[in-house]
Amino acid sequence: MIRQRDVQPELMDQPGLDPGLHLHALSGLRRINAISRIPAILWPTIAEVAQQLAPAIVRVLDIACGGGDTPIALARRAERASLSIEVDGCDVSDCALQESQRRARDAAVQNVGFFHLDVLEQPLPKGYHILTSSLFLHHLSEEQAARLLRRMAAAAQNAVLICDLERSWLGYVLAWVGCRLLTRSAVVHVDGPRSVAAAFAVSEICALAERSGLDGAVMSHHWPERWLLAWRKR
Repeated sequence: MIRQRDVQPELMDQPGLDPGLHLHALSGLRRINAISRIPAILWPTIAEVAQQLAPAIVRVLDIACGGGDTPIALARRAERASLSIEVDGCDVSDCALQESQRRARDAAVQNVGFFHLDVLEQPLPKGYHILTSSLFLHHLSEEQAARLLRRMAAAAQNAVLICDLERSWLGYVLAWVGCRLLTRSAVVHVDGPRSVAAAFAVSEICALAERSGLDGAVMSHHWPERWLLAWRKR
């Protein structure tokens, strides 16, 4: 394990980033996300909650959704499984939201929507059964992460699912090599390894979850060097 977090500003987070570079980076991240199969990691809990609450419509909110890959993939899975699930994604980036909306239209996915929200500054919306977030927590300080976890637990009616990178040398090497093999985006080439260096180790996220009131959260490890925190409201 890399001993300590090294949180450096990522290029994708810069407000003045050229839209063309941003879209190129989102395209590269889409390929990386497809290989890491994050929707498949989140899906079992979402499907279980939907089956338990049927015939009610289960509402899912993906926080910091980026280019919308995860919400769109989850909505497609819900359609194939004939489950009554509506998926929304929120993000602070208008560029990312426009790309998400375009991709959802092109894919003709009906049960997905996107809206602008700064989750660090604005209240989380009510009315969602499940709140998810993937590859976002490593962008935050420990205090910001703890605050977001507390707010997600308070806002979710049934479950919170967090999927992120595990800070390790293997993860760092995979990020460095994989980002260069899968995309020509210079932004992703810089941000990929930085993300791993900034990520939480499993022991750290377990302690953070307990400190944030997510008692009974279950941790699981997934390839390639990902962890999932799954918390169900009692």
